[in-house]
Amino acid sequence: MKKIALVTGGAGFIGSHLVELLIKKKFKVIVIDNLSNGNLKNIKNLIKEKNLIFLKKNISDKKLNLKKYKINYVFHLAALGSIVPSIDNPIKYMENNFNGTLNLLEKLRNMKIKKIVYAASSSCYGLAATPTSEKNEINTQYPYAFSKWIAEEAIKHWSKLFNMPYVSIRIFNAFGPRFQTKGAYGSVIGVFLKQKLSKKPITLVGDGNQSRDYVHVKDVANAFYLAAISKYKNQVFNLGSSKPIKINEIIKLLKPRKIEKIPNRPGEPLKTHANIGKIKNMLGWKPNISFEDGFSDLLKNIDDWKNAPLWDKKKIKKATFNWFKYLK
Repeated sequence: MKKIALVTGGAGFIGSHLVELLIKKKFKVIVIDNLSNGNLKNIKNLIKEKNLIFLKKNISDKKLNLKKYKINYVFHLAALGSIVPSIDNPIKYMENNFNGTLNLLEKLRNMKIKKIVYAASSSCYGLAATPTSEKNEINTQYPYAFSKWIAEEAIKHWSKLFNMPYVSIRIFNAFGPRFQTKGAYGSVIGVFLKQKLSKKPITLVGDGNQSRDYVHVKDVANAFYLAAISKYKNQVFNLGSSKPIKINEIIKLLKPRKIEKIPNRPGEPLKTHANIGKIKNMLGWKPNISFEDGFSDLLKNIDDWKNAPLWDKKKIKKATFNWFKYLK
């Protein structure tokens, strides 16, 4: 029986790497992406593959017919990311991340899906004690985190009611090729790379002693694949490297000419550190690409960021002001 997978957000950062892996694993892949965050360039080497179908659609599109594809597995990654924009426009985030998930679930519930694998966010833990396990209290600090977590809850509920097995993977800090740099809260490594290439000052939030648990995007894609084909269902897994890296360490590797400091943000954790014992024990997954190797590869290919948009100083000042206003 042919394995057929649906990947929502398949032209995005993580989604495109997952699509690559699934094609290598001989899956037929249907990609749905409205390209609001994704980019066809991310899957340009795959677009002519006979086992790939690309649909420029929104998952909330009522006319979207998925039944005809006879899908076995669903990888749900389509969502709006970033914290600050969600503070500015929380309803937009709920409509995309929560309502979009509900619409997808409704389209799937009569299709006998083997498993839906959801890209959840570790931001649901908020200011958690570390290392953070799946048993930690949920403590969402801002609308983005809430929208991702409540969508996870919807998946659990639909699974219980309509027998739709799921795995939810709470990603900590994914990094690697095709990082997003645009916006007032783009991925910090992507932002730094673009600033270095543009010979601009590195924008440092706070004192730089914050640390983040980075996991390479190819390891993320592998975790999603293993979650889908495993015997386990109705589980939540943390996904990280369990080796936090300080922002100052990243800056040292970049050797910038100048650093421009901006205020630290209240409500943002000083440290993220995933307890990954569960996913290692149950799925046999482990991170294979170290931060050092992954970052070195990014530096070797820094020209890839030449056409990436640069972080806008006016936007970051406005975003920082809104952050303080929201959390004071």
